[in-house]
Amino acid sequence: MKKEELIQQAKEVRQRAYTPYSKFPVGAALVTEDGTLFTGCNIENAAYPVTCCAERVAIFKAISEGYTNFKELAVVADTKRPVPPCGSCRQVMSEFFPPQTKIHTSNLYGESRTMTMEEILPFSFGAMDLTHEDE
Repeated sequence: MKKEELIQQAKEVRQRAYTPYSKFPVGAALVTEDGTLFTGCNIENAAYPVTCCAERVAIFKAISEGYTNFKELAVVADTKRPVPPCGSCRQVMSEFFPPQTKIHTSNLYGESRTMTMEEILPFSFGAMDLTHEDE
């Protein structure tokens, strides 16, 4: 799938976001290595900490369907610059995305920026940090 098509999918799903509190809808589109598409939008809650971002919704949908090999992700919001994923999303992404996975950030004005997972979250905490030297 082309970058532009992926961004368009993220724009479309953004319209289904549930954002009564922030009024800040975000859409995400995730492609697996075999070309399967998963989309997500942010879903808010009056108890703010349990809100789930669009990126995590798309990733969790894919994982729940048995997909674990990801190729690229696009995220879109109505921002002045291409919208960056929040820290929580970056951490979840680092759990499932190889370092060279492409992440396309975009806004509604046609601007976009593409980075790799490693560029968007360098020196990330991961499974290797949970092992002990004596294991």
